[in-house]
This record gives sequence, C-alpha cells and structure tokens, in this order.
Amino acid sequence: MAKKSKSTKSTKKAKATKKTAKKKSTRKPSAAFMRPVSPSPALAEIIGSKAVPRTEVTKRLWAYIKKNKLQDAKNKRMINADAPLKAVFGGKSSVNMFEMTKLVGKHLK
Repeated sequence: MAKKSKSTKSTKKAKATKKTAKKKSTRKPSAAFMRPVSPSPALAEIIGSKAVPRTEVTKRLWAYIKKNKLQDAKNKRMINADAPLKAVFGGKSSVNMFEMTKLVGKHLK
C-alpha cells in the first residue's frame, strides 16, 4: 500500500507543474523604449534623420560601428570614433560601450 501512495504523490506533483507552466504571460515591451525619438543633426549623419525608437537607435549605431570596424581589436568594450562619431561622443576619440549610451542619449529628443 505504501508504494501506491508514493505513485499518486508523484502524479499530483506532475499535474501541479503543468498547471503553472500554462499560466505564463507574454512580456510586452515598455512604451518608453518604443516611443520614437528624433536624433540631433550629428547623430542623424550616422543613423538617419527619421524619428525611431531608442532600441532602433542602438541597433543602427552598432551596425555602423561594426560596418566600419570601429570596435577596438584588443578591448572589445572600447569604440574608436571616426569623424562623424567624434561629434556624437563630444570630441572623444575612444569611448567604452557603456559610456556610449550616455553620450548618445544627449543627442535624442
């Protein structure tokens, strides 16, 4: 008899886990990230002048950095600025990727 009670307990646990798995809700993106922002003229040279969400600004900026091979070869966290990026980075020739988002945020309205 003891063996039967163990098997019923294991099936109850299995049913309980199935119920919790079904209750997952889909995650919605934050409205603040999806609101279009317009870039400054300096940033518009790199990503375009059309108003786009912040997430798209970051994607386009990274596409530009990778296309022009501006990421430092030894330290991948550093971005070496060319002439258009130097205007966005406030005249700095080299910026780390975390500081980059702060500097780019100043060019968004």
